[in-house]
Amino acid sequence: QVQLVESGGGLVQPGGSLRLSCLASGSVFSVQSVDWYRQAPGNQRELVAHITRDGSTNYADSVNGRFIISRDDSKNTVYLRMNNLKSEDTAVYYCHAHIVDSMWYEADHWGQGTQVTVSS
Repeated sequence: QVQLVESGGGLVQPGGSLRLSCLASGSVFSVQSVDWYRQAPGNQRELVAHITRDGSTNYADSVNGRFIISRDDSKNTVYLRMNNLKSEDTAVYYCHAHIVDSMWYEADHWGQGTQVTVSS
């Protein structure tokens, strides 16, 4: 069984930084593409950043230049470095990954989410 677990959220002042982590654990053979999404109260879930298996990245316009997505395949972990945070970045952040497990079964997985609050 495969699980995704996010960590690193918290309360930060405007202009501050946080680094979120998304760890894939269990019977993981290979982590393919990974996305970070976020959802603020009353809003739809939106795609924030995407990274492919070979490390190519894409970002939402609202975070481009401030957020950096990266991966460490030796640790089955994807990171989201968030810089110059703004109040509008406040949301629950979710990790979404396409994973091949040890039985060569491919599936999409979601983490439980981690809260990021930007406030003075």
